[in-house]
Amino acid sequence: MRKLMYVELKSGCSDDGPAWIGYVRTSKSEKTVYFNDHAFQKYNSGSGNYYDIETGENYWISGVKKRESNRHWAGHGKIMIDRKAVPEYLSVIGENALPKQLFEVLDIEDRYPVERVYRLLNGED
Repeated sequence: MRKLMYVELKSGCSDDGPAWIGYVRTSKSEKTVYFNDHAFQKYNSGSGNYYDIETGENYWISGVKKRESNRHWAGHGKIMIDRKAVPEYLSVIGENALPKQLFEVLDIEDRYPVERVYRLLNGED
């Protein structure tokens, strides 16, 4: 399933890690999330709610918020948003344009490493 989500690196960054809004692909159970050539599995501890299966880094992954407050209140830095996601995100927040001080628009390739991660988790690599 493809969904518009907020993704933020937490490991070593506290609330100031790089952050993105873009389209993710999820497993049927939604316990695994694929985004930007990474695969994340759900867990509940530490500063994140998902971890990168290949690197072990913690991430915060959630739905986008209507009030443009996707970052933690103590966090700083622009959020990178996939150009393809801008129209849907603007519809969610009820605005006509992105606040330039909060966002950087870029192209994020839809790369979902489902097969690579499957082989890794099943000892086939």
